[in-house]
Formats: sequence, C-alpha cells, structure tokens
Amino acid sequence: MSIKIGIVGATGYTGVELLRLLANHPHAEVIAVTSRTEANIAVSDYFPSLRGVYDQLTFQHPDHTDLSDCDLVFFATPNGVAMNEAPALLAKGIRIVDLSADFRIQDIPTWEKWYQLRHTSPDWVNKAVYGLSELNRSTIATAQLIANPGCYPTCVSLPLLPLLQHPCLLPEQPIIADCKSGVSGAGRKASINSLYSESSDNFKAYAIAGHRHLPEIKQTLNHLQQHSGNNFVFVPHLTPLIRGMHATIYLQMQQGYNPHQLITEYYLNNPFIDIMPAGSTPETRSVRGANLCRISVQQAPQSNTWIILSVIDNLVKGAAGQAVQNMNIMFGLEETCGLTQIPLLP
Repeated sequence: MSIKIGIVGATGYTGVELLRLLANHPHAEVIAVTSRTEANIAVSDYFPSLRGVYDQLTFQHPDHTDLSDCDLVFFATPNGVAMNEAPALLAKGIRIVDLSADFRIQDIPTWEKWYQLRHTSPDWVNKAVYGLSELNRSTIATAQLIANPGCYPTCVSLPLLPLLQHPCLLPEQPIIADCKSGVSGAGRKASINSLYSESSDNFKAYAIAGHRHLPEIKQTLNHLQQHSGNNFVFVPHLTPLIRGMHATIYLQMQQGYNPHQLITEYYLNNPFIDIMPAGSTPETRSVRGANLCRISVQQAPQSNTWIILSVIDNLVKGAAGQAVQNMNIMFGLEETCGLTQIPLLP
C-alpha cells in the first residue's frame, strides 16, 4: 500500500516533524507540501536536515496547489485555517488529520470563546473524531476527519484514561495537573517569550487564568466520567527546553484501588505507552524524538494523595507522531509503522 500524502502548512515545527517521520514510513509518499510564505523554495533548502531525503520536493502556494490526488492531507496550520480549507477536500473523499485545534472541541460556543474566531465548519465538528489514539482507535479507523489532540491534553489525558473508567477517584476532590513544556510548544512564530534571552535560564508559569487546552482536557475527562472535569485544575509552565513535556498530576483515590495496577493493566499491548516501575520518575529526555508516553505512579508519604508523572515529546506524541499513529489506524496499518524511532540521548 502506498498512501499519497499532502501537508498544508509544512514550514512549522510540526510540519518538519511530519516530514521527518514520514520519510521512514514504508507506506507513505509525500507528494505535496504547501506554504504561503515559502512557495517555490525547495524543502531541502529550507530544512537542511532533510537534504538527501526530499530533494525533489518544493513548497507550493496553497492557492495554486491541487491536492485531489492525495489519499490523506495533514493540516499543520495555525488555528482557523483547516476549518476553512478542509471541507472542500473532505467533499472529495480525501481523509484529513488536522493538527490545529479547529475540530477538537465539540461545543462551538466554547471553541469560539477560547479561540476568538467564528467557526466556519460546525457541521464537520460533529463528524470529526478526537484523535487520542489509545482512547478512540475503533472510531479513528473509520473516520474521514481526525482532530489531532493538543500536546498538553495528550500528556495529561493518557495517564487519566484508565482511572476515569473506574469509580476509584474520591468525588468532589480536585485533579491537579502541574505541567511543563519546552519552548517549541509555542510554535515557530516570532515571539518575545520564545527568544533565547527570555526563555533560557528561566522558568515560569503562564496562562493560569485559562489556557486554550483547558476546555479540551475537560471535554475528555467529562466524556469518560461525568462532571470529573469540573474540579480539574491545570497550570502550565514554560521551561528552558526545546522539546519535552512533563505533567505532574495529583489526585485522591478511594481506598482499595491501586492506580499503578489500573494504568498498567489498561495499557497492556499499547506500544507507545511505557508504564514504569512503581516509585520511578520519568525524564523528558527519555522520550525525545520518539512517539512515546512514559508514565509512573507514586503515593505521597502518609497521605491519600497519589502523584502520577507523565512525559512526552510535545512535537512527536504530542503532535506529529500521534498524527502518523492516527494515519496508521485509519489505513489499517500496524500502529507502529514508521514510528519505531528510539529516543535521542543525550
């Protein structure tokens, strides 16, 4: 099988990460990449890391690019682009994986509140499948449109999926997610906060009053267990890393339940979830460049508070890697196809 692929908006970090992963995919053929700002520039000139891999591929202006021959198109675009451009491709039967937030939140007024845009494709929001691979495999397999999850929602939701399918959490007690991200999570756009002299040798919380990923995480939690998202607390932090995301989750468990056992049993035979030995602490560098989520569980001393640690590479399992994983599911391929990269160290 050869899957003909287009990438819309391929000049950002998730775009180049898609190109890197797809280069070693035995069934993927990238036939078109678009960019408004870099049209007519060779991919290998713009991304020297891809020299010798995509030497014949050139960025095309999206207004002059015919994607009709694609079996699947990835949208690695800013929020607000896919909702305008994807419907025409969907009408032709082309399958879409959208890495932006355009189709993630089912409630349109909530989406419009957080993203400060009018949604132009509400009908497709209802048809989109939320692409958290380990949760929605069966519906992803038959979907035409996948809303690829955000990086924070992936890192936070994966360790909570097994727990919210049991009555094991103390009711009315908060679930607190204290999260850290590398600067690549902000994208490749120019920003003062992302400048080297601003982010290096520094550590700070941000968006405490409300991050755009908050309603997305709450939607997943409430889907799994009604009202469980109502007491969810999410605090993101910016760390002086390029890649990497770390979630420290605090929650209260009912007596008689062992979260390490529940999470381990749930993720048996899941190739991209690594449940570490009890008491261990995963590191962001242990997943760098790989489509992995490593999870560990500890209990606070002399307390009923459990501490769950989750790490991912925000550009891989948190974005492009999960998008390729979803593509594999959609086309009936082995889930690990093209995604067996070993993490980089150091």
